[in-house]
Amino acid sequence: MNFRRLWLSAVVLALAASSLPSAAASAAPRSSGTAWSVQRDADALRDTGVTGVAVRLETPRGTVTARSGVGDLVTRRPVPKDGYLRLGSVTKSFVATVMLQLVGEKRVSLDQTVEELLPGVVSGAGNDGRTITVRDLLQHTSGLSDYIYDVFPDPSAHTYFANRWRTYEPGELVALAIRHEPAFPAGTRWAYSNTNYVLAGMIIQKITGRSWEQQVDARILRPLGLRHTDTPGTWPFLPHPHTANHQQFTVDGPMVDTTIPYRPFDTGADGSMTGTARDLNRFVAALIGGQLLKPAQLAAMRNMVPVPQDSGHPEGTRGGLGLFFTPLSCGGGYLGHGGSGFGYVIRAATTLDGRRTVTVSGHSRPGDPQTAARQEDALRGLIDHALCRTT
Repeated sequence: MNFRRLWLSAVVLALAASSLPSAAASAAPRSSGTAWSVQRDADALRDTGVTGVAVRLETPRGTVTARSGVGDLVTRRPVPKDGYLRLGSVTKSFVATVMLQLVGEKRVSLDQTVEELLPGVVSGAGNDGRTITVRDLLQHTSGLSDYIYDVFPDPSAHTYFANRWRTYEPGELVALAIRHEPAFPAGTRWAYSNTNYVLAGMIIQKITGRSWEQQVDARILRPLGLRHTDTPGTWPFLPHPHTANHQQFTVDGPMVDTTIPYRPFDTGADGSMTGTARDLNRFVAALIGGQLLKPAQLAAMRNMVPVPQDSGHPEGTRGGLGLFFTPLSCGGGYLGHGGSGFGYVIRAATTLDGRRTVTVSGHSRPGDPQTAARQEDALRGLIDHALCRTT
């Protein structure tokens, strides 16, 4: 195989994708200022090099959608309408909601420790489950190491292809993480760690006798009628239609199709769910609107702590239980969660009153940190504009 030709073809296809005409559909009139703004921002995100972009905005006046780029670098088909997405770490919002429902039922307390609930699971190398509470897990204040650095230590296409079919049990992932000393004593600082939600999923199963997936289905998906959202576990294939995901592992390297996920992560309570933007907006609006949690538990979810400025989040971001608060340029802020994996980024966000909700997905990620920063700025700008508008 001529790898130089393959690399050149990938670059040409990526450039062609950025020059494709945009595609938009909206329940609002085509002349709507909101529809024009959303499409403009989707195109701007595509112009930073993202191969495919999809946006769905729900407002009191209707739904606005926008698509830009291509759904596949080989066929150059359009980004599909309401295609299936990998939700990544947005899964954490679903898991936190189930845990808080269990708190409301007095089956668990946010102040219970990991040791009480999972005896002996978190111990060694300075890690002590007796000092880590359920609240610490849901709010990322446990100090536990993130297991992803153990299952993907070498960020290369070779590692992706060599290990993408391997799977781990939740306990194995926790065991990898606790080989490392904690970053800080539990409850004293904030640092994002996927290990926290692996443990949360284990606790849900211990308390209820059913998996976190079964609980999410019974308590959230079925009651809300989210028929296009799933907890597929290690099943690697997205339903059709969907946009292909592409990862550039090295600067100036080819775009690698990573629609099949790297299964050592993105298969558990920290990031395995799939769904559509329509369903995700419905979930976020229902959550913030009080349809899933009692007032006390929703207030606990929205009880925020500062997120360090060096964490990659915008200044002023605060972290709750499976939820983040991010400031808006027009004042106030929004609530939501993001997710990412090889080749994709997704954000789900809603205004504090739940009246405007948006899901944005980008379907490629660059190898160049500066390009990644530009894409992040464009993504944040899109969300900010969508939620700041009053029409």
